[in-house]
Amino acid sequence: MAQASWRTSPVVTAGPLSYYDGPAFRTTLRGARRPVANIKSQIKRNKQNEKRRIRNKAVRSELRTRTKSAITAADTGAENVAEAERLAMKRIDKAANKGVIHKNAAARRKSRLAKRVAAAQAAS
Repeated sequence: MAQASWRTSPVVTAGPLSYYDGPAFRTTLRGARRPVANIKSQIKRNKQNEKRRIRNKAVRSELRTRTKSAITAADTGAENVAEAERLAMKRIDKAANKGVIHKNAAARRKSRLAKRVAAAQAAS
């Protein structure tokens, strides 16, 4: 029988713990199994990247939420359309300033949002 490499070895489960039959693995915050870095600076960098990824995920989620609420308010003809649009634009600008999205992507999103809100208001 051929020797299985660590990349193709199956997960072995024993009770509540599960592990790979191979080199050391670390479970990330989202449950993926990754090989553990041997170098201290790389271990630190991996931790930093994971924290940033989660923080950026929250910011992007907030962007989508604010954008959807602005579009919904414009479609339904609610009184708070201007406020919802202003908050969405503000979140887009903040995300661009933090580096979560590119500044050109922010400009594109703001432009598309303004067009959709204007079209929805014109239609109602």
